[in-house]
Amino acid sequence: MLVTRDALEVIQGKWRIPIIIALTFGNKRFGEIQRDIVDISPKMLSQELKALEENKIITRTLYDSMPVMVEYALTPLGKSMQKLLDEMLNWGVHFRKEIVEN
Repeated sequence: MLVTRDALEVIQGKWRIPIIIALTFGNKRFGEIQRDIVDISPKMLSQELKALEENKIITRTLYDSMPVMVEYALTPLGKSMQKLLDEMLNWGVHFRKEIVEN
């Protein structure tokens, strides 16, 4: 149970899975992630990105340019969640058919 709890703590909340999904399509800057996720505030996005970085799900790369550019990407650990995300999508489709549409 402890291992399951550890995993859930990393992905819990309303925004972390959508952020991870947004990054499965490639590296993105802050504004690009915010455009991909409807209704997330800049403050919340910043907090969630920091938490995902602390848990080694994403990396934050700072480019020395004018203006300074920051890019986020999935780590190999973050990419390893793809099968889990696919299964969640499949279950969501099943749930919608069974519960929501009936």
